[in-house]
Amino acid sequence: MRSNRLDHYAILGVFRDASQEEIKRAYFDSAQRLHPDKNVAAGETELFLEVQQAYEVLSNPKRRNLYDATLPPLIEENTFIKHNVYFSRSNLAKLTEPQLVYMLLEVGPREDSEKLSTPPLNICLLLDRSTSMQGDKMDMVKATAIQLLRNLRQEDVLSVVAFSDFAEVIIPAALNLDNKKQEGRIQMMQTSGATEIFNGLQVALKEIRRTLDPSRVNHIILLTDGHTYGDEQACLGLAEEAASQNIGITGMGIGNDWNDIFLDALASKTGGSSAYISKPKDIQRLLVDKFNALVSTYADEVLLEFKEQEHVKINYVFRLQPEGGSVQVESPMRLGPILRDTSLHVLLEFVVNPGALNVDVFTLLNGSLKVSVTARPTPVPPIRLIFDREVKINPSPEAPPARILFALSRLNLYRMQDRARTAAGQGQYNVAARHLQNLATHLLSQGQHSLAKTALFEADNLERKHAWSASGNKEIKYNTRALLMASTKENTR
Repeated sequence: MRSNRLDHYAILGVFRDASQEEIKRAYFDSAQRLHPDKNVAAGETELFLEVQQAYEVLSNPKRRNLYDATLPPLIEENTFIKHNVYFSRSNLAKLTEPQLVYMLLEVGPREDSEKLSTPPLNICLLLDRSTSMQGDKMDMVKATAIQLLRNLRQEDVLSVVAFSDFAEVIIPAALNLDNKKQEGRIQMMQTSGATEIFNGLQVALKEIRRTLDPSRVNHIILLTDGHTYGDEQACLGLAEEAASQNIGITGMGIGNDWNDIFLDALASKTGGSSAYISKPKDIQRLLVDKFNALVSTYADEVLLEFKEQEHVKINYVFRLQPEGGSVQVESPMRLGPILRDTSLHVLLEFVVNPGALNVDVFTLLNGSLKVSVTARPTPVPPIRLIFDREVKINPSPEAPPARILFALSRLNLYRMQDRARTAAGQGQYNVAARHLQNLATHLLSQGQHSLAKTALFEADNLERKHAWSASGNKEIKYNTRALLMASTKENTR
């Protein structure tokens, strides 16, 4: 229920000690989202007026001081989001060498989140129809697109864009589509030409923007089976534009000839991820699973804003669930979505250099979480994250929390294959083979016999032929990633 007394800071989604620049930026973001010219939903004009009132008070130093004096004591608990943080160690030793610290961040909805309505979708299917997609792949893509069209709710928007060396809108973004007519347009798609993702992504963004609405889950699902050449940087630029408007991107690669490094980078710009479809028959299952995940979205964006601490570096960030994938280390850090039944789990690796250890207590992380709850038109109050660690000459030994150990054991598998790929890319094939042999040993110890056999086969390929098999590197990469996600879910039940 809404309080009779409005908190201006909560309305704008800022801390009470926010700077004038932060207040101004929050106001413009909220005003753009709620302006009556763009939104006609019941109650949103009232919310827009509340945002204006909050800004008029907080942007005036004298009025803000008077307002602050009337506020009750701050209650830190966020009524929409709960979070837990676990560290691999509570203190560090005074050493002359760098030390690693791992932090597991879990962010999820509070128990009463079910009271919020399920958000409608604004989805664009961006489909590769180049010549290489002919046959079973295109047949399955068509059948799945039609299935998704039939499963749309009345409030959902689905657009379909097909691309090769040019792009075409097959189904324009609109509500209450004539399904029979649109199914016919999907069936008429034909394969031809080469793969140029930029053309398709540009048109897909245009379709998403036609019905762009912060109360919707706005997302592009890209399916491709090939490399795009010469337009990668332009595509990454479009992904940054999408991220600035809270439009997510998921990349799905079919078969063995697509560039997983590029699709990873494209999706991660928006907090999304890539997926590997090894056989055409899996297209339907993975696309439907993705749609169901979008329907169950609670928060479509979680940002970690942080200030870099002297002598402390965030070295590596990996999202464990709901969708596994590397996260770009930059501020703001786009961590990905929160689902109603699956919290967001992210593992951060810090490198602490000796210069940070000349004090008794040092700050490992100073930042804040900003979460966009899709069904809530106004911002969720941010969560402050400030974590200090003690420095001791003789720290007492202590075991890391079980959930940290479990996550690290599986993440280590993923990073082994990553090191193998890097070494092979540098022409160090014997080094890459040793990484894969080591990976196979660990996989066998965890009962993953089939994947261990694949790793040993690829190690032999690299040693003898100086090359991966057609599917080997993707099989190992995405299966070790799947192991990591599955272990996290099992360990948090």
